[in-house]
Amino acid sequence: MASIGAASHVGLASAYEKEGWCEPPYRFSDAAVALLRERALAISGERRPEVVHEKGSGIVRAIHGCHAFDEVCAALVRHPYLVELAEQLVGGPVYVYQFKVNLKQAHEGAAWPWHQDFAFWHEEDGMPRPDAVNIAVSLDDVHEDNGPLMAIPGSHRLGLLDLPEGRADGEESDWHSHVSADLAYTVNADRARALAEQSGHKLFTGPQGSIQVFHPSIVHSSSNNVSADRRALLLITYNAVANAPKCPSRPAFLVSRDTTAVEPRADARLDLQALPDPAVSL
Repeated sequence: MASIGAASHVGLASAYEKEGWCEPPYRFSDAAVALLRERALAISGERRPEVVHEKGSGIVRAIHGCHAFDEVCAALVRHPYLVELAEQLVGGPVYVYQFKVNLKQAHEGAAWPWHQDFAFWHEEDGMPRPDAVNIAVSLDDVHEDNGPLMAIPGSHRLGLLDLPEGRADGEESDWHSHVSADLAYTVNADRARALAEQSGHKLFTGPQGSIQVFHPSIVHSSSNNVSADRRALLLITYNAVANAPKCPSRPAFLVSRDTTAVEPRADARLDLQALPDPAVSL
């Protein structure tokens, strides 16, 4: 596809600032998605600490840090469009803070409760500010029944909500509670419902290859997968280089220690396609 200039990000940045999320008018091609899906499924079959399972079962829930050891995932995080968009939204050079693929298997994938990502990054890792951005790429078609992300527009402007009291001196955090259905930091369900009634909610649905962008502080959740369709969602978190935590303690596959600014590099295998303009009638 032709090069996409920074001017194309202006409207997205405005929506992101106001709503806490935005949808780029592009999707990854079916061939690119097939390649990414192939790599994710291959990694999910390996026995390694980056592969997390559903509670009490052998069903894979997520894989983490793949960009550090898989060349296709490494190529994806350098995609010029993604890097330039992230730089526009955080206001400067970025590095990859986290990389993961959440795999909600058919009839098995468990919900994620209401939460804010920045709660984990600030409380556990010492990230100073929410100067980061999540970019999600759907590796499967996502619909209402296979556990889509749901976000509350504007909730990123409320700060961190419902943080638990601090841990006792010497008490260590268990990072496993940051990647399971029993999250360590959640937003009270009644509060979240009230916010959704006031501000509405956004379901991140769409065909495979769709791109969604959301703020670290936006209140979001996802439901159980009650369908026969898997929902694989790839998520890249870009953090501003100037916002890197000083001394993170969680494993490197959850919090990257390499804070070198990402250098954009095109890869012909990972091509984008423009979405039809909804304003143009046929």
